[in-house]
Amino acid sequence: MTQTRLKARLQADLHNAMRARDKVRAGTLRMALTSVTTAEVAGDEARELSDDEVLKVLAKEAKKRKEAAAAYLEAKRPELAATEEAELTILEGYLPAQLSEAELADIVARAVASTGASGMPQMGAVMKVAQGEVAGRADGGRVAAAVRSALG
Repeated sequence: MTQTRLKARLQADLHNAMRARDKVRAGTLRMALTSVTTAEVAGDEARELSDDEVLKVLAKEAKKRKEAAAAYLEAKRPELAATEEAELTILEGYLPAQLSEAELADIVARAVASTGASGMPQMGAVMKVAQGEVAGRADGGRVAAAVRSALG
């Protein structure tokens, strides 16, 4: 099995972070690699994830950090929120740049045109096309909100 470039980069960066004694970076990369390995052995048989699949795992982990930071801030625990935000910053370094609202609206408009959707009952079809083009560059919630506003 050949290793994906992104997974190899994560492992090399983990190695460098351990050498530099950067505990936050090392811990975050260890957690990310554990999530990737868990995804690889999930299902009927173990398999190597593609770079796109590794990106999806990293995006999911980043979303968890974002939600945890918000929850900690709401619970008046800024020190825990700061830890989550530091991990989020590290993970975002591996994710593609996020789309602006205008770029996302443009992708959704093209998805609506290509599916011929005219109302909310076709939201699923539009989401499928839009998510394919967005490919991890925007959170699913943002995409859904853009689709709702385009169809509404």
